[in-house]
Amino acid sequence: MTDGQPMCGTAWRRSLLVDLLGHGHSDRPEGFGYTLEAHADALAAALTGAGVEGAELIAHSMGGAVAIVLADRHPHLVSRLVLVDANLDPQQPGPVMPGSSGIASYTEEEFLAGGWAEVRDRVGAHWWSTMRLAGRTALYRTAVHLAADTTPTMRELLLESKIPRTYLLPEADGPLPGAEALQASGVAVVSVPDCGHNIMLDNPDGFARATAEALARD
Repeated sequence: MTDGQPMCGTAWRRSLLVDLLGHGHSDRPEGFGYTLEAHADALAAALTGAGVEGAELIAHSMGGAVAIVLADRHPHLVSRLVLVDANLDPQQPGPVMPGSSGIASYTEEEFLAGGWAEVRDRVGAHWWSTMRLAGRTALYRTAVHLAADTTPTMRELLLESKIPRTYLLPEADGPLPGAEALQASGVAVVSVPDCGHNIMLDNPDGFARATAEALARD
């Protein structure tokens, strides 16, 4: 976890940049379950250790799913959610899918024995540039649990939440499935132009504007 502190005399937010267990620069424990609930509890421990309550979480893709679960399991730690093209629904495993469900179509043994290389070749360099930063066991187990979803589902948890919530998605993807129900429950659904799934990389200015507006929203 990287802690960005404000400069002396400034009033901007303290920022914590977190790599989930098994990903990025974080530890890769083989005995960790890598369920969404386990990730959420580990993140809760990190926030508590940093002395944080009422965090405004900005979370992308799988991280958005973890953030939703965190807000449900540890509500005192989260005051706002900004979800960036986050997973909301279960996925049917299938090798044609570029993301988690493609990985989940393997057994763990198959994936570790060489399935990871097939996934690497299938998804291409752009996707693999981030996927390769995860431990292979962590990548597999997290993908399986993400595809399986939670009970209640992540979408149901998001609908039931009472904190300010924003969902950012690529404009090119078209309407977000279930957007009307989300908006009726208070979720702001915002389309960002000129980007794909990695909104912050494809259109950093658009992402920054949409995120700033989400953080200012009541």
